[in-house]
Amino acid sequence: MGLQHSTREWRFALRRWMYRGGHPDRLARLANRLTARQFSAGLLSPQRAVTLEVRGRRSGRVVTLPLVVTELAGERYLVSMLGNDANWVRNVRAAGGRAVLIRGGRTPVRLEEVDPGQRAAILRRYLAVAPGARPHVPVDRNAPLEEFERIADRYPVFRITQAPTSRPELP
Repeated sequence: MGLQHSTREWRFALRRWMYRGGHPDRLARLANRLTARQFSAGLLSPQRAVTLEVRGRRSGRVVTLPLVVTELAGERYLVSMLGNDANWVRNVRAAGGRAVLIRGGRTPVRLEEVDPGQRAAILRRYLAVAPGARPHVPVDRNAPLEEFERIADRYPVFRITQAPTSRPELP
């Protein structure tokens, strides 16, 4: 148990280091690019692994990154493990929630931000299915719901809904 515990701590520390200041460093960006391609193709990854595609708020270029879809009570969600200042969160907000999810094919979606008062259970479920996010969220995945309620305003959650058919492409 000691070796397993120290290995897990080392991996957590590495992941936190790769995202110092809440943003990915060069190594993390490279890993994200490779993982996004893998998730887009649907190869060797869990079914909940997707690639998000959203228009950059400043550059106007399409930005892609790998994310984990969290399901709870029949709804699907995306969660920002890096909090409110993550670029993809700012881009989604600037795009009015318009985005595309890719996994084998492209699915235009609308991402609706969930009120902080409704995020706790979703955040707990997210940590259960997204082990890579655990080093970035200061609550144990098995913690009582009250602990998730205390941090809910710091971690945006977006409900995935179907995009209107009249505008299937990114803005």
